[in-house]
Amino acid sequence: MSKRKELEIPGVRKVVYDLSRDASASTHHYIVGLEKAVLYGQAVARVTMALKRRGFIPDVIYAHPGWGEPLYVKDVYPNTPLVNLYEFYYRAFGSDVDFDPSRQPKFDDVARIRTKNTTNLLCLESGNWGICPTHWQYAQFPTEYRYKLSVIHDGIDTSLVTPNSNTKIKLASGVELGRDTEVVTYVARNFEPYRGFPSFMRAVTEICRCGPNCHILIVGADGVSYGAKLAKGDSWRKRLLAEAPIDPRRVHFLGTLSYANYVQVLQLSSVHVYLTIPFVLSWSMLEAMSAECLVVGSDTAPVREAIEDGKNGLLVDFFSPSAIADRVDEVLDHPDQMAKIRKQARKTIVSRYELSKCMPRQLAILERLAAGRTPKPPAARATKSRKTTGKKTTVRATRRKTKSRKSK
Repeated sequence: MSKRKELEIPGVRKVVYDLSRDASASTHHYIVGLEKAVLYGQAVARVTMALKRRGFIPDVIYAHPGWGEPLYVKDVYPNTPLVNLYEFYYRAFGSDVDFDPSRQPKFDDVARIRTKNTTNLLCLESGNWGICPTHWQYAQFPTEYRYKLSVIHDGIDTSLVTPNSNTKIKLASGVELGRDTEVVTYVARNFEPYRGFPSFMRAVTEICRCGPNCHILIVGADGVSYGAKLAKGDSWRKRLLAEAPIDPRRVHFLGTLSYANYVQVLQLSSVHVYLTIPFVLSWSMLEAMSAECLVVGSDTAPVREAIEDGKNGLLVDFFSPSAIADRVDEVLDHPDQMAKIRKQARKTIVSRYELSKCMPRQLAILERLAAGRTPKPPAARATKSRKTTGKKTTVRATRRKTKSRKSK
């Protein structure tokens, strides 16, 4: 079930829903996100009720609660198990919001962020199981709900994202690049502070100065996926180019690419820069590792979960353009010494994030739910344990007391 009309998956029946209206412009800014979620939840509920009237009863419902779509599906199908894919639980402190020391949250931000979790909490309460892609994301959720959450990544198809020393790319400018060229790569869905774009762009001039023969390929768009929106016509790329002009003969903005062309960029990379504040870990970093990129990644918790400095990648201060440039220069100056790290990067993905390993674990959860098996709260497990073992514990205690009296 989807709101998007343009996408089709072969062999899969798609049911489309439409929103009845948009959220009101006058809605309090704490709850405008909740109003949007309610509208999404209502739209899905209307369609699921129609399906139910026609006799459709699902075995399992699998949903992403981020937009509110599964808010009311358990009210339509109370006996059908629901599993949600949870990406992020919002916190005012200890993750993304207060990461930048120069921009600390005000009370209004704290209250808004607390309210922002309403949809998450409603879905955690109604859902039977949840999946988090990484351990760090899992750790952001309230302790009392973690018993019904499993950590399973979406999975990286390492048969598609592979190293290829023969990769060549011809840019629109006519420049041809191959593996014999020094190529620095950076990928983000949108160029924005959450993905370290300002730090990267401030490092670009120094990277070009230290590596006079290198080319920099930048993949992404000028929108904002996360954080505060910019005024119409403004973009972080425009701001950073005004601050630090670059050499257009060597710094290439490629826009958004087809998946095949994106993989070619990774295969061409001499060093791949991935930066993120403490937030959802991008697939692109793991795909870069799968392609045996030498990843220079931000020394932040989500990245440290996958990269060990000096073993399967290099870590760097998120806020330091000079440190980013130094680590890139280190890689370009010592390509032979980095070969082992590249190999280890792919081994990490194959062993921990490989799609063929992650997918069976997700399917196993669906099968367990369809069979009626759901996670039990710790209190329920403890009660069952006491009922089962209480008598034996009492007998053992009595014997210890008896033995003690005889010895006296």
